[in-house]
Amino acid sequence: MNLNIKKDEDDKLNNLNQDKTTIFQEARIFNQSPISPRNSRILLTKLSYLLLDDSFNRLESTNLFFSITKLFQNKDPALRQMVYLVVKQLSNQADDVLMATSSIIKDIQPNSNLIYRPNAIRTLAAITHPSMIQSFERFYKNAIVDRSPAISSSALVSSYHIHPQASDTINRWSNEVFDALSTNPSSTAQYHALGLLYNIRHKDRVAISKLIQSLTQSPSSLRNPLALSMLVRYSSRLINSDPNLSSSILPLLESWLRNKSDMVSIEAARAICQWNGATPVHLSRPVAVLQLALSTPNTPLKFAAIRTLNDLAQRHPLTVSSCNLEIENLITDSNRSIATFAITTLLKTGNEASVDRLMKQISSFMLEISDEFKVIVVDAVRTLCLKFPNKYPAMLAFLSQALRDEGGYDFKRAVVEAIIDMIKSIGESKEMALAHLCEFIEDCEFTKLSVRVLHLLGVEGPSTPEPTKYIRHIYNRVVLENAIVRAAAVSSLAKFGTNVAYAAQHVRRSVKVLLGRCLDDSDDEVRDRAAMYMRIIHDDELAKRTTHEEHTWSVGVLEKSLCTYTTEQNYEEPFNSAVIPRMPKDQIRLDTHVGRLGDLGEKQGESENSKNNKDNATAHSEELLLSHDAPASAATSAHNSHALSSTTNITSIPEFAGYGAPLHTSPPVHLTEEETEYVVSVQKHLFSEHVVFEYHVRNTVPEAVLDGVSVLMGLGDVGGSLREDFILPIDTLTVADGERSTYVSYSFIDDEGDGNGDNAGYPTGALSNTLTFTTKEVDPDSGMVEEEGYADEYQVDDVELGISDYVRPEWVSFDGDWEAMSMEHSEHSELRDSFTLSAMGSLQEATDALTALLGMMALGGSDVVGSAHLHTLRLSGCIIRGSAQGKVLAMARMAFEEGEGVNLEMVVRSPNSFTCELIMGAVQ
Repeated sequence: MNLNIKKDEDDKLNNLNQDKTTIFQEARIFNQSPISPRNSRILLTKLSYLLLDDSFNRLESTNLFFSITKLFQNKDPALRQMVYLVVKQLSNQADDVLMATSSIIKDIQPNSNLIYRPNAIRTLAAITHPSMIQSFERFYKNAIVDRSPAISSSALVSSYHIHPQASDTINRWSNEVFDALSTNPSSTAQYHALGLLYNIRHKDRVAISKLIQSLTQSPSSLRNPLALSMLVRYSSRLINSDPNLSSSILPLLESWLRNKSDMVSIEAARAICQWNGATPVHLSRPVAVLQLALSTPNTPLKFAAIRTLNDLAQRHPLTVSSCNLEIENLITDSNRSIATFAITTLLKTGNEASVDRLMKQISSFMLEISDEFKVIVVDAVRTLCLKFPNKYPAMLAFLSQALRDEGGYDFKRAVVEAIIDMIKSIGESKEMALAHLCEFIEDCEFTKLSVRVLHLLGVEGPSTPEPTKYIRHIYNRVVLENAIVRAAAVSSLAKFGTNVAYAAQHVRRSVKVLLGRCLDDSDDEVRDRAAMYMRIIHDDELAKRTTHEEHTWSVGVLEKSLCTYTTEQNYEEPFNSAVIPRMPKDQIRLDTHVGRLGDLGEKQGESENSKNNKDNATAHSEELLLSHDAPASAATSAHNSHALSSTTNITSIPEFAGYGAPLHTSPPVHLTEEETEYVVSVQKHLFSEHVVFEYHVRNTVPEAVLDGVSVLMGLGDVGGSLREDFILPIDTLTVADGERSTYVSYSFIDDEGDGNGDNAGYPTGALSNTLTFTTKEVDPDSGMVEEEGYADEYQVDDVELGISDYVRPEWVSFDGDWEAMSMEHSEHSELRDSFTLSAMGSLQEATDALTALLGMMALGGSDVVGSAHLHTLRLSGCIIRGSAQGKVLAMARMAFEEGEGVNLEMVVRSPNSFTCELIMGAVQ
């Protein structure tokens, strides 16, 4: 009997798989009289099934649409539901769908069938153009406050979907939506009403705060766990966007920790853990809630808890370490996602003594999981390598075993990158790690990875005590591999021959012989490379320029600059490469692998979300590969891109032609919220004698046109050091213009005095800003702009002019330059002082604040704090103008004590004593 039933089900599914022609012909039954509800429902079901994967042309869709509308004559409720379903599916393909509006409006009337009204409301929103929603405003407002949960929810959800296109109309319904939220007996309708009400008010932070307060005053106001969870998320956004609201929002989040719904309590715990201002004191209660969830048999609950703890462990490992016992029990969980997060969390919270035990657990665990989860574990091990460098033998053994295990490209690449990072960070591991990589390429099936390893051997191999043992492995690739790998092997061999500072002459002779054999290769790329390097080997100066170059171009900025140059087609002027930043290769590699420390938690979350999506996982892996080859970290690249774009714009303005090239351009700083009427941000361009403030202004009010847009600045305390030159206003600014710029230029009044430690010549302080303009209203019907306008102004946040604006981050070999400054210069080139930073809640917070304050570059990965109690920050930069111009280095030793803040000992060294005083004064 079961087999027969299964066969019947298959037959039904097969009957649905009909072609468009058959269904189009059968649609004639819609025109029959009397209408057969049963036959029509069957055909509508087939049509709906077909529309999921296919579509008709517009003529066919229009004919079908109007045939289906004739079914409105029949009152059968089941048929009417199918009619509405198919009408919504055809609404985007057919023409003149508004012709069905009258039939739908009849079903929306209050005296209509209860089954008709919700379907009619949803369909009306689908077929109506957003500009016509105002015509049906009365129907929607009545439906929103209807006592029927089905009708109210359908109106709320429809309004939610059309809100982005008809926000002005729907924003007027806020009173009705709030009534539905407060009085509707259905918890589902409350959930929908809360979502729509937030969309209406999300630009008004005060209104959202009042909404949250009003809904939490009565414990019974919200009954739906989904609605409460959304309220928790809105509260989380609010507390992160405005720290001043923490005193009122945080108690609410803590009260939700005790909610009887696991969904709400976990969401509240996650909100507190993700709060930027959270301290160990704030985290104790949410961590306790998450700890209890780890021991429940509920798999989704355990997953939510361990994922939250995994993210928190990146920022507060000591706080999460109290859950280590429960987390260890999850390593053997049948759900591999939970087990993977448990492993990576333990790697973040473990101490040096637990590394060996963790490595044994991971080794057995790796055999049971897929490649995607293996990548996550390898990323966590890589982080552990940088955290506990003394334990590199155990971790290197684990990674080398992973190279020998079966696995795909993404997994093997993650292992190779982890080993490469270990070589860059832990010098003692170099020879052992290179040996494992040499073994790997002997039987490597992935061309990209072979090329990657060969390049590394060429960079690191010549500096090892026995470089010749790597030459054999490299030349084997020339003999045995494909053309791409052979070409990479030739380049790697050449680096052994040209690195004469480290390689003996017999090594150079051996390399010449091997390169000579490559001149007869069947591939022209291999032959050309061999011939080129044979020529380079005989010229030491040429070899130094080609193979020993320590800096490289910022590729993203170079590409954009070249595109701009070719687009302008002004070939009379040569391309100016001086404006392209050059990045030290060592710093690029350091930025790449140290930057992954902060991104690990996010990457794991992204990988988990894409567990069942191979394309997403592949795209994520490709992103990691690109990030390794990128010329700078993400933040550096973004800043360079902003700086280049603004520099290109400002240098093309005639008024600034005499200023020369900008010495420094700051990243944009927002002076308003993104949701305000006028969005304003500012960038500072520093020249040798001038500072230019570039204000980016965007008008978001479609009913207004702004003329003569400019910014009036109040200099405050820096008025004696700056003299206004001129203001370049924006002539006209509309919504369609997007973002345009107005400029304010000042000259420095360089009364630098005797350099006794004041900031003369380097004005710092807050400058007030007032946006001034003439507003002209736009007629909403005709679109015409009124001739007469009125003067208006808009206050925006102050802009800070700080020491960081006079400092350019600069990479150096810190240890060597630090010692050189100590030995070569007088005692006046060093300043030392101690401070107590009581407002800082962690070493990472103090590190970030100090780096941003001084505008210097953190070296050696010191921008990432590895210990909760002690840390040393190494900074390097260059003062770019004035009497303090020159290199400056700083070392900040910090110690953190709970309840007391951060104790800071700051040492600054520079050839110029005034430079030291300037930097130290900024900290004071």
